[in-house]
Amino acid sequence: MSGVAAAQRPADGVWGENGADSRAGRRFYDAAGASWMVKVFPGEFYVTNKPDEVLVTVLGSCVSACIRDPLVGVGGMNHFMLPHHKSGTWGDDLRSTRFGNFAMEKLVNELIKAGCSRQRMEIKVFGGGNVTDMTTAIGTENADFVLRYLQLEGLRCHAQDLGGSLPRRIHYSPSDGKVVRRLLGTGDRYSVHREEHDYEKRLLGQQPSGEIDLFGDADD
Repeated sequence: MSGVAAAQRPADGVWGENGADSRAGRRFYDAAGASWMVKVFPGEFYVTNKPDEVLVTVLGSCVSACIRDPLVGVGGMNHFMLPHHKSGTWGDDLRSTRFGNFAMEKLVNELIKAGCSRQRMEIKVFGGGNVTDMTTAIGTENADFVLRYLQLEGLRCHAQDLGGSLPRRIHYSPSDGKVVRRLLGTGDRYSVHREEHDYEKRLLGQQPSGEIDLFGDADD
């Protein structure tokens, strides 16, 4: 995605590592809640200024940051799978929002571009569960990363629900900051882990498309 394309796109939309707006098929109306539900999948983020949108995701070992500026009415959510790329460098393979270091930078800077202030950002983080019996506790690594990132960036964490052994379903309303968190049962642990793993495999099979602009100049 080029910087020009990013500057011309609407203030709201689902954006993944290839920069494409992928709202189709993800947005459905919830008559009971009188709101539009928008699914955010692994390796994606979403920024919106629509007061009737609720962002929805399911987290196993992954982590999502829910961030908004209460004054301007803009907020968003990301969903990352790993803390950072194992190479530790900014090569092409790193340029993906499935990695926490890029996902957090991208979401924060997109919110700033939409008029949010870093000083007013209300940040809530969720996920990072160790949902399978694995030697490597990816969930713990993701949870530790997001808290460390916020601390290093001087961003206050207003709320957190991290760790444990169960997956979570998150409903986030950027307009008022309300979060509904539902812990899923033990029977969902392996299905959520499998879905995250399968999604990661599909992402790894995709080649980066175009140049990605981190919008570093937009820092407050």
